[in-house]
Amino acid sequence: MSSEYLIKQLSVFINNEPGRLAQIAAALKECNVNMKAFNIAESSGFGVFRAIVDDPDKACAELSKKGIVVKETNVIAIPMVNRPGGLLDVAKIIGDAKINVEYGYAYMNNDEASFFFRVDDAPAVIERLLAAGIKVLKEKDI
Repeated sequence: MSSEYLIKQLSVFINNEPGRLAQIAAALKECNVNMKAFNIAESSGFGVFRAIVDDPDKACAELSKKGIVVKETNVIAIPMVNRPGGLLDVAKIIGDAKINVEYGYAYMNNDEASFFFRVDDAPAVIERLLAAGIKVLKEKDI
């Protein structure tokens, strides 16, 4: 049951140099794949571009074909309330379960927000969130 709540995310590994982000954006445009959310994290000499797209399999194939290192990973997504403490309930459930959040990022559109995050035990987190009455998004919901 929990697998229906896993969202495919692209993780693209890129050198920190001018034009690399444009290269990824161009490849996605060429194959007509739309980004719904993304995050760029920087590390020494390289970056990780993480994206939720409308066709992850197509995007992964196109990026790979262009020699861009890309990996599909699964994340969890939940809708967020745009107010102080909006993250607290979810963070408390995960923390109380002694499950680590590896990373996360949010996308905001007017009053609606979505929080995408990766954990080391997704099925347990999904089960606990649903049991607490917190909506967990499916790929079709994004």
